[in-house]
Amino acid sequence: MQQYRDGGRARTVRALAAAGVIAVSAGCLGGEAGSGASDGSGRRSVAADRPLDLLGQAADVLVEAGGAETRTSMETAAGGTRVTIRGQGSYDFRRQLGRLKVVLPEEAAGGDGHRPITELLAPGALYMKNRGAGVPDDKWVRIDTTALKDGNLLTGGVTDPMAAAELLRGAADVSYAGKSELAGVAVHHYRGVADLGRAARAASPQSRGALSAAAKGFSKDTVPFDAYLDEDGRLRKVRHRFTFSADGPGSAEGPEVSVVSTLLLYGFGLPVTVTLPDEDAIYTGEIRQG
Repeated sequence: MQQYRDGGRARTVRALAAAGVIAVSAGCLGGEAGSGASDGSGRRSVAADRPLDLLGQAADVLVEAGGAETRTSMETAAGGTRVTIRGQGSYDFRRQLGRLKVVLPEEAAGGDGHRPITELLAPGALYMKNRGAGVPDDKWVRIDTTALKDGNLLTGGVTDPMAAAELLRGAADVSYAGKSELAGVAVHHYRGVADLGRAARAASPQSRGALSAAAKGFSKDTVPFDAYLDEDGRLRKVRHRFTFSADGPGSAEGPEVSVVSTLLLYGFGLPVTVTLPDEDAIYTGEIRQG
């Protein structure tokens, strides 16, 4: 592999506790220098770029691509328990707006089940509908993601696609793991570690606030990742492994909890329409806990 350097049983997710889908409180889980070389078709050749440059530009390439469809999964593991939350929707990388349906596992949804939660992602904000916990069905809950200790990398049960890409700006210790195929598309696989603080400093202004909060909130400021980019340098899949204290992000106490967040991107160029709710559609009452 080529190396490149720079620089007992847990309770399941209380998915509707506190402000978000994942609760993170105690006892729950809440070569050569890159020069844009061409392959003769006018497209940039991924294999010709330095991995650190390539990963650092992944978010910018997605902005150029515009919209995309996305699938997400977030798996939390502690003790012998694993819980997975899944999402599906679309995202506009130019406006940094997305709409996803998030499905809770039975352990989190409760015996009566729970309808999928609709989530709208926007710079500095997360909107949720069908939130439950005493929130009327026709109302949205709005969360300021810059005020969350995890910067909404975990809270919503979905890592914001733009934030997932911007994390790669903090990549270091990158290994090229070879070429493979993903859903019929040739991809290049890279493994590495992202530094949250570095990623936040290099992020776009819209993402910087949330990533800066995350850089201060996790028990470890480095995030191992696997990233898969196609021949055009577009991020097709990325898997991040987050670690925080069982007492929640920002705490250095308690056993550690591991969360693996996976993002798949496809259908590039898709028109994405996201309309954020009006103020009168935002719920301002009390949210039931537990």
